[in-house]
Amino acid sequence: MSLDYDTLDALRRNHPAWRLLLADHAPLVASFLYKAFVLTNARGMAESELISQLEDELFRLRESHPDIAFPKAAAAYLEDWTQDARGWLRKYYPTGSDEAHFDLTPATEKALSWLESLGQRSFVGTESRLMTVFQLLKQMVEGSNADPEERIRELLKRRSDIDAEIARIRGGEIEMLDETALKDRFQQVSVTARDLLSDFREVEQNFRKLDRSTRERIALWEGAKGSLLEAIFGERDAIADSDQGKSFRAFWDFLMSPERQEELSELLKRVFELQAVRQLSPDARLKRVHYDWLEAGEHTQRTVSLLSQQLRRFLDDQVWLENRRIMEIIHQIEAHALVLRETIPKETAFMEITDVKASIELPMERPLYTVSVKPVLAGQILVGDDGEVVTDALYTQMVVDKAQLAACVRHALQTRQQITLADLLLEFPLEHGLAELVTYLALASEDDKAIFDEQHIDVVCWRDDGIERSARLPRVIYNR
Repeated sequence: MSLDYDTLDALRRNHPAWRLLLADHAPLVASFLYKAFVLTNARGMAESELISQLEDELFRLRESHPDIAFPKAAAAYLEDWTQDARGWLRKYYPTGSDEAHFDLTPATEKALSWLESLGQRSFVGTESRLMTVFQLLKQMVEGSNADPEERIRELLKRRSDIDAEIARIRGGEIEMLDETALKDRFQQVSVTARDLLSDFREVEQNFRKLDRSTRERIALWEGAKGSLLEAIFGERDAIADSDQGKSFRAFWDFLMSPERQEELSELLKRVFELQAVRQLSPDARLKRVHYDWLEAGEHTQRTVSLLSQQLRRFLDDQVWLENRRIMEIIHQIEAHALVLRETIPKETAFMEITDVKASIELPMERPLYTVSVKPVLAGQILVGDDGEVVTDALYTQMVVDKAQLAACVRHALQTRQQITLADLLLEFPLEHGLAELVTYLALASEDDKAIFDEQHIDVVCWRDDGIERSARLPRVIYNR
């Protein structure tokens, strides 16, 4: 953002953070909100609790500064700070609660962070930030390098450095960070941890803006549902696929890992046991900062869930309205039928429908003329000899029911989209051997959805008169 005159003038008139700095009671607003939300890492506080804290603060200030007038009640101050003209607090009603809750806005948190940075620090560390910049630059260069040989050389160099460090440690040469370096790095950790909580508020605010615009569009929409849903999901995907959305998703996936949570808890515990860190009198809440991150992330995820519920409610309402319109039309038809019941037209057929669909006959579908073949009957009858005729073969014939095999295929496709012939025969083994297998192949050849995969070969086995038989054939796939 360019800090030219027009931009700064617009920020001075419209930005809540600038309005906070110019407010008459800015010390009261900033000190109370900092103590109530920032120091405690609170996200969302009930109205009764916040009013109680503000009443105590106002009582203390009126006693210690009688010359400064604080005429309003605590509830009136909170209501004033949530107005659009201020924009320092966000007032909302959580799901399932009738009591209002309050939370800081990202603009207010930015103003408080800037005010906090104005204080004189007893220790200003620069080494840790320089090392952070150096490590980030190395990660960017290495992560964007597509040359495998160069990346392998870098990994080998890193491995040689690790081997050299292991050798020095085994030789008794152990490099330790001094107290100054430990204080520098701990200060950088503390600042980064608090900045992460601020980032969560800003990401959550972006999703709330999308939720509010969605509700406004749904309330005023008069067109087709498809156009509205396309616009809404387009904006939702734009936020999720943005750089901020991708970074938040990667951070959330990393933090949701139980192993990472345990590792963070262990690291924080060991850091707080260091003598150099205890000399800084660190805030004990930093020990559980990762749980504050989780709580803040859940707030953001809950906002996304509310957006999905709003879309689902919109679809349900639209379906209900459409069904209601259909029922109204049906009732109108029934009412007209009842009116016409006593005044039936005198004509016998006052309305006729020849057919419910058009009959289409294409010229090329007509079969060509074929000459009928007259059978030639033999003029003599052959008399058989007196030899014995073996009729056993007439009683060993078998019949393969093609319809039953087709029913087996349909039954198997009821619970899946496709099935191979080999898997089908595991559920319905061959009972008539090769003849039944050929019938299955005939069904596949007659089905337009069936596929013959020549690249894969399946082996089908069956038992014929106690003999194990098998056949190799291209994979046959039946589709629903």
